[in-house]
Amino acid sequence: MRAFCGAVVIAFVCLAGVTLAQGQAAPAQPAAAAPGVVLSQDAFKSVQVLKDIPVDTFFESMGMFASSMGNDCTFCHVKAAYFDRAKFAEQTPKIVRARGMIAMMNTINKAYFAGENRVTCFTCHRGSNSPVREPDLSIQYGVTPEDPNVIDFVEYAQMSSDMLFDKYLKAIGGVDKLNAIKSFTAKGTYEGFDTAFAKIPVEVYARAPNQRTMVVKMGGGESYRVFDGRNGWMAGPDTPVPILQLTAGNLERARLEAMLQFPGNIKGMFPKWKVGRTAIDGNEVWIVQGGNGTETPLTNLYFAQDGTLVRLVRWTITPVGRVPTQIDYKDYRDVAGVKMPFSWTVSQTYMQMSINLTDIQPNATVDAAKFNKPAPGKSDR
Repeated sequence: MRAFCGAVVIAFVCLAGVTLAQGQAAPAQPAAAAPGVVLSQDAFKSVQVLKDIPVDTFFESMGMFASSMGNDCTFCHVKAAYFDRAKFAEQTPKIVRARGMIAMMNTINKAYFAGENRVTCFTCHRGSNSPVREPDLSIQYGVTPEDPNVIDFVEYAQMSSDMLFDKYLKAIGGVDKLNAIKSFTAKGTYEGFDTAFAKIPVEVYARAPNQRTMVVKMGGGESYRVFDGRNGWMAGPDTPVPILQLTAGNLERARLEAMLQFPGNIKGMFPKWKVGRTAIDGNEVWIVQGGNGTETPLTNLYFAQDGTLVRLVRWTITPVGRVPTQIDYKDYRDVAGVKMPFSWTVSQTYMQMSINLTDIQPNATVDAAKFNKPAPGKSDR
């Protein structure tokens, strides 16, 4: 229930009350948004410091707070805000405290890490509203579980990314069969925090090399998630603004997801690759990390021992640190000689959803208009 409330409130409501007092140290800001992108102060009330960032980045920042505290957003805001979004602007003692904590975090990063977000809310809180100060002997003398979703890991020089990619492409059918599929349509069910875990219909339209649209049939109207090969949008009753334009890490994630629907050119997704080893749910996997050799957040691809892709993790830069999105793939089935995942789960700090497909039609005719910018949605909340 805690996770459900947190995701629903953050995903559907303004969340603008978590702001810093004017005059306090402000976090480093991401690059300026492209023209036409709705910014935080234009969409939400009471934004004082987290200004001039796109709405999707604003939500990632809110997700950092929720994940770090291990609670939903009404932990800091008044409980009534769950039903009345205007009440998110009401000040509470915890909001005042949060302002001081974020100012402290920014001061530490500025003084000791040249402004880089090395210390974040999660550094100290780690899912608890009260940071632990005393040593934990169970950690010192026990076995600490390994988190596979890490940016920094020991490189495994005996295995190359090319070897793993070749194994992956062979495992799912081979390059020739992959390249023979130019498009597909799919149907299935969608469930998540935004549906109270009720399963509702979903349709997917994809066209090579990197276009994809997902249409979720929500009770208040259809929700569109579109990537046209360059730009991405969300529109529907579940978005905080009529059209949510994807930016930065969220746009990059949409690009990667669309490309992985037609993975024949997976080696070209990034110019630089690094290989490591870890485990997911006790099963050994390979990590192949892609990047551009810049400060841009990296992407981790995780391959099982049979060669199939089981996870993708991508980080988004926000004013309060890097925030991950995790996508888990499973239930591979044969489609025209190609193994495709019929199930995937997307986990974000403010949202989680699962898609379970029942049917995929390869090389179906897909109208180019399916990838157009969607019409503005109208919130049912």
